[in-house]
Amino acid sequence: MDLHTEKLKDGHSLNPTFVNLGFDEAGENLKSSRRSSLGEKKDSSFSIKRSQPVTYSWENIEIYLEKQQGNCFKRQPPIQKRILDNVTGCVRPGEFLAIMGASGAGKTTLLNCLTFRNTGKLKISGERFLNGAKVNTDTLARISGYVQQDDLFIPTLTVKEHLEFQALLRMEKHLNYDERMIRVGEVIHELGLKKCENTVIGNPERGIKGISGGERKRLAFASEVLTNPSLMFCDEPTSGLDSYMAQNIVQVLKNIASTGKTVVCTIHQPSSEVFALFDRILLMAEGRTAFLGPASDALSFFSSQGLPCPPNYNPADYYIHTLATVPGQEMESRKKSKEICDSYESSQAGQQILEIVKANRSLNSTESQEFELAEVKAKKSPYKASWFAQFRAVLWRSVISVLREPVVLRVKAFQTIFISAIIALIYQGQTLEFDNVRNIQGALFIFLTNMTFQNVFGVVNAITGELPIFLREHFNGMYRTDIYFICKSIADLPLFILFPFIFVLIPYFAIGLNPAADRFFIACGITILVANVASSFGFMISCLAGTTDVALALAPPLIIPLLLFGGFFLSNEDVPVYFDWMRYISWFMYGNEALSINQWVGVSFNDTSCPNDVCTGEQILASFDFNPDYFYRDIGGLFALILGLRILAFLALLGKTYRKN
Repeated sequence: MDLHTEKLKDGHSLNPTFVNLGFDEAGENLKSSRRSSLGEKKDSSFSIKRSQPVTYSWENIEIYLEKQQGNCFKRQPPIQKRILDNVTGCVRPGEFLAIMGASGAGKTTLLNCLTFRNTGKLKISGERFLNGAKVNTDTLARISGYVQQDDLFIPTLTVKEHLEFQALLRMEKHLNYDERMIRVGEVIHELGLKKCENTVIGNPERGIKGISGGERKRLAFASEVLTNPSLMFCDEPTSGLDSYMAQNIVQVLKNIASTGKTVVCTIHQPSSEVFALFDRILLMAEGRTAFLGPASDALSFFSSQGLPCPPNYNPADYYIHTLATVPGQEMESRKKSKEICDSYESSQAGQQILEIVKANRSLNSTESQEFELAEVKAKKSPYKASWFAQFRAVLWRSVISVLREPVVLRVKAFQTIFISAIIALIYQGQTLEFDNVRNIQGALFIFLTNMTFQNVFGVVNAITGELPIFLREHFNGMYRTDIYFICKSIADLPLFILFPFIFVLIPYFAIGLNPAADRFFIACGITILVANVASSFGFMISCLAGTTDVALALAPPLIIPLLLFGGFFLSNEDVPVYFDWMRYISWFMYGNEALSINQWVGVSFNDTSCPNDVCTGEQILASFDFNPDYFYRDIGGLFALILGLRILAFLALLGKTYRKN
């Protein structure tokens, strides 16, 4: 049997072009016919690279999870928990394989193993083959698409903009911009996204209204089929959808498979209509294969085991209930599942799968059979776009995501104006008297504390929210870590200049600070530097923690010690010698000293409370242990902290990608 020239069951030969996925322009009704819309467009100015038919097989897959025993006082050898036990299978071009099973059966673990994703510290043994050649992560990523269960999008982008971004970074280099945009338009039409192409994707949790759940799922498919992959994986594609939309989504996968592509998905309790769309099913129980074959053959197999499916009963529900572990009857359930799995292994269906897997493994490396691995190996870079192409696309998206956050921008503007106005009202009219020096110093220090906490927590919320999207797109080979880091920093920079400037502008003259124009702009510059140090610190905490809750828990304990050594609550000369080093990593100390020098140098006034009835700026600075000669050192210290914290943040982000690999 030739695995690559086999006809499809409906009589169509393998079609390299993309199929009309069944939605009309309004995205409402599915068409049952399987005809290729792009195949009819013979006048198209370009063609997507033909997707080569792929047979994917896996043999003797075993997965263990090591669980530590004992405690910190008494260590015991770890025990191994078997998750998958000798799982073998195969899926061929034009086939739609659904992996089913009760919770804990191992279906998601198997899909993660097949896609080389989310395997963590699992110990995996066994082999995986693409057209007879052993497969690795880079090879699979280049020829496959993976639709994950969670739909992660930048909510402020429109549907069309999201697909344009994907096209710029994921399509082959030989295609020019116009050809990529033509492909985007075709995919939008074929997946029924035309009516919402200019609607923002949205995020209900953030109060951004957007497209519906079904449209989000179709958009996830559209992101993957842009590159015309030979092999598609889907993890629970119907999660959170009603039965009608679930059927529509599965029909999309069915139609994709009908073009000669290989489609694998996990699914949880499909309806009878959805179940009828599967070409082949893989039933799992207790980490073993209970059945793998045509969906129609499962009925006869279970009947042969004395487990006939009752009439008018959803076969999918029956199989899952039969293979599930019933609470209170664990021993009986496991025994029944073991008998079914053993029977399958010795059955004709099980032996046939072994023969197909063996045939795929022993294929000769001829020109017609060998998958195009040489091209993949020759390309050292896993990215399809150049560095500058990645930079342009990611910067464009980063700027859009900042500008289209009206709620966030309005909240930041309100926060800045409100707090600065409160400070102006509280500290207004501070005349140059010795008794007012402490008040003026307090106002300056509030500039620093507000810029710190406002920007640290703002950055933490923004970065931790985007990290999952970054990690997914990075491991899909879309763009480099340094590209994301640089573009994100550039896009956010104007906000960290504008809002600190407004924050100083409103209360500065109302308080009665040094009225010289150059002193005002220097004070604004120092505050802007402090705001950028705080944002760099927030970036670092976000990349180290990974989640919002952990980052928010870490930030205050790390900021408070630096705040105490800022020279306001504790004099610099009174800092214990063993803590003296902390002053030099405190932006509060650098900012407070620089603002104080900018405020008081060259100032003098008559006051009977001062020595000799005259107060000078130098005397005031000396009383706070500030040295006017350290002004440029303080400015340099702030720049050094910005650079140092950014480097640490980048290394932390890079570390997450290395750990993932």
